[in-house]
Amino acid sequence: MNLKKYLIPVLVIAFIGILAVGWYLGSPLFFDRTVDEAFPFELPPQEEIDQMTEAEKSALESDFLAAIPSESELSAMSEDDKNDVEEKVLMAAAAMPDHQMEDPMPEASGDTAGPTLVLEGQFRDADSFHLGSGAAKIFQLQDGSRVLRFEDFMVTNGPDLHVLLAAGENPTDQSDLGDYIDLGQLKGNVGNQNYEIPNDVDISAYNSIVIYCLPFHVVFSTAQIS
Repeated sequence: MNLKKYLIPVLVIAFIGILAVGWYLGSPLFFDRTVDEAFPFELPPQEEIDQMTEAEKSALESDFLAAIPSESELSAMSEDDKNDVEEKVLMAAAAMPDHQMEDPMPEASGDTAGPTLVLEGQFRDADSFHLGSGAAKIFQLQDGSRVLRFEDFMVTNGPDLHVLLAAGENPTDQSDLGDYIDLGQLKGNVGNQNYEIPNDVDISAYNSIVIYCLPFHVVFSTAQIS
């Protein structure tokens, strides 16, 4: 009996079977499919928001912020999914109730003269959606400390907005910021407010005040100071 005559077809069939199993194991059918759904938050109608108590508005904002994906979740998304979520989050944030602030003007100590204006600029829109206006002023107080003050200020509402003292003269995105100092979270998107500038900061090295959305690295408004 010629065994080779039968062995070759058997080997061929076995090889084809191995290829089929390998294709199945290596195909998308074998791997988990990750789903990144769109931002799952819808605001109630504006007239309903207007009738809410402050506590209800605060609860609504808390629910909104809790629904925003974390940095790690965003980094795991495809670019298209990330852009889709960013658009939905920023549009929802813009429709949230305004946060009004009315910090008083910093007072001089004792009977000495008032704060000295050192630098100032006017906020401007970052684009047609992210709008900003009002004055940014840096004052030196009698004790030598400095404070950044916003007057007649307004900016489009957004998630986790921060106040940056940036080296860039007119930043439009993250790459334009240059070196920057984060002065803290924005207190309110409307109204007069103050931010302390650390004593060891050389303000001559910085050229603009930037309202910046940390989660999505988006510039909302800038004020070039001089």
